[in-house]
Amino acid sequence: MTIKDIGPEPQSFDLEQATLENTTYRTVAWSGKHLQLTLMSIPVGGDIGLEAHPGTDQFLRLDAGRGRVQMGSAKDHLDFDREVEDGWAIFVPAGTWHNVTNIGDEPLQLYAVYAPVHHAAGKVQATAEAAERDEESGDDEPPPWSVQPVRPPSDQHA
Repeated sequence: MTIKDIGPEPQSFDLEQATLENTTYRTVAWSGKHLQLTLMSIPVGGDIGLEAHPGTDQFLRLDAGRGRVQMGSAKDHLDFDREVEDGWAIFVPAGTWHNVTNIGDEPLQLYAVYAPVHHAAGKVQATAEAAERDEESGDDEPPPWSVQPVRPPSDQHA
């Protein structure tokens, strides 16, 4: 299944199938004015990377694999620590440091909903390294039709 981000237009597709078939670190599947959906595949032993989004709430749902989610108020104070697996949801409040690590023996397949929109519409990043390069170069900015905070705070990475 190939998903094409059509921007803030009505869209419908089999989200579980798309998530399970996704092989990229991150693919932006739909970008609206106020929220965004990305599909993610984290390789065995890999992780999302410790980060905090000061102005963005996140919802993540696992459709395959096993993971460990860690969250907290500071990058050196991750007092929320849970093992998660297929069917589990993760809620990340804005400003919360978080990481999800694949602790299983297969890719961790998940999707993330960001509010407000966080990534460039239709952006496909094959690896975590590609995502980091895009962020550093400014090549992963939300689309102009999205509603952003007046002065969006910068993400923080460990």
